[in-house]
Amino acid sequence: MKTHSRRVRAALAILGAAALALTACASGGGGDEERVYVRAIGDDPMGLNGQLVSGATPTMFSGQIMDTLVRLSDQYELSPGLAEEWTLSDDGLDLDLQLREGVAWHDGEPFTPEDVKFNLEEIIALQSFGAPLAARIDSVEVTGESSVAVHLTEPYGPLLETLAVQFMLPKHVYEGTDYVTNEANMAPIGTGPLMFESYTSGEQVVLVKNPDYWEGEVQVDRVVFPIMMDANSRATALFEGEVDQADIDVSQQERVSSSDGISLMEAGAFEQLESMMFNAKSEYLDDPEVRAAVFAAMDRQALVDTALSGIGEPANGFFPDSLEWAQDPDIDFERDFPRDLDAINAALDDAGYPRGADGTRFTLNVQYIAELTDVAAIAEMAQSMLGEVGIELELVASAGAVFTENVYAKGDFDIAFLRSTVGADPSIGITRWYTCNEQKAAAANPSGICDDEIDEAAAAAVATPNREDRAPHFFALQQRANELMTYAPLAWFNGAYPTVNESRWAGQLEPQQTTNRMPWLTMTYQG
Repeated sequence: MKTHSRRVRAALAILGAAALALTACASGGGGDEERVYVRAIGDDPMGLNGQLVSGATPTMFSGQIMDTLVRLSDQYELSPGLAEEWTLSDDGLDLDLQLREGVAWHDGEPFTPEDVKFNLEEIIALQSFGAPLAARIDSVEVTGESSVAVHLTEPYGPLLETLAVQFMLPKHVYEGTDYVTNEANMAPIGTGPLMFESYTSGEQVVLVKNPDYWEGEVQVDRVVFPIMMDANSRATALFEGEVDQADIDVSQQERVSSSDGISLMEAGAFEQLESMMFNAKSEYLDDPEVRAAVFAAMDRQALVDTALSGIGEPANGFFPDSLEWAQDPDIDFERDFPRDLDAINAALDDAGYPRGADGTRFTLNVQYIAELTDVAAIAEMAQSMLGEVGIELELVASAGAVFTENVYAKGDFDIAFLRSTVGADPSIGITRWYTCNEQKAAAANPSGICDDEIDEAAAAAVATPNREDRAPHFFALQQRANELMTYAPLAWFNGAYPTVNESRWAGQLEPQQTTNRMPWLTMTYQG
């Protein structure tokens, strides 16, 4: 262990992180210890601008560097961001935004209504969640020194939730450039609590305190993100207090639970789920009764207890409790898909799939992404669970790109397991797994089924401007999804969230009004 510890310290020293994090550094001329936070990441970031580059890591960096107009918590509560007030007309067509005054970009330029107009007219269309809103914007009008009016061609249900995941970019940096290739995407300029300082490929990313942050005093001076590709090395560095935060394998969570001052973050991001996807064009799975029987054979509690190391909870419906406003209370997986092996076997017999001489009814091709160890563990347990009812599985582990090609583009699978994120709103998150996907887009319904009832319910939820009126449409979608069983969550899961060591920094787990941001204003440095 000592040898490993020296090796990790040496690596961090090369990156410049250990010297910052583990020793006292002079800050300015005052002689005070520089307050440094260290979060290990697993690879070079594909980008640092989550508005133009999709992925968890770019979004994480943007969450510290940039701001959104509206904030949305992990419990789906809306609150002011760069827009301190807003008013939506009764017909849902006109949104008036009152912007905060005195906000500056990191380069000192003022944040203005022209920045907002530029983002709504030019930038949000380039982001997957923003594009549907951009298509409905008729015009954007600067109505005052700190106000903007957005006029829509038709109501858009997830309007505010969509704005809550759109990071504002500076017009003066992006206007007249190729937005996607602009060098600022790897050296972002935002209005958030941290500012970009440097990025060295293969080594580290460094952010520093924004001394003029509009929301208050930032309690950290510098944040270092050493790039540590080996998950075991990240875990060891975390347990030994060499880093303050890291993504570690779910199998390490048992040790986390027994370690003082080390905790898995249970909030701060939209909920994740482990899901089971069916190819309804499969020779053996074209009957919804068969798909229902296969889903019922999955012991969801056992998956949580074993494959997910007890992290999370079994799913009992299509929407999580955090989306209670849209969750149909009449959906009950335990009632509708009980793991009654006698009943499941009878259903498969009745469907025309008796057991053969070797006890096998048929064999299914199962796809999953190899690097998602939690998903791999679920697939392996599924092999045993479905084997109990005479279904053999051929497990195919692959890289993400191959999984995407096989499942979404080719439809070359029978069952697929995946971990994904619930998202900011059902209309820009969950519903894509059920609505028609004739274009065979990635990360969307791969079942091959286009169902009019589901598509109409989803469209009605999009076209309705308030949650109370949208909810019945989501209920209808869930009822039909229950009948078709082409996609369903097995478990709600947060084991892929970061884990923190609070020995040097207290208050890391404080809830925030927005996702993907640490509590930089309230954390306390303990040295």
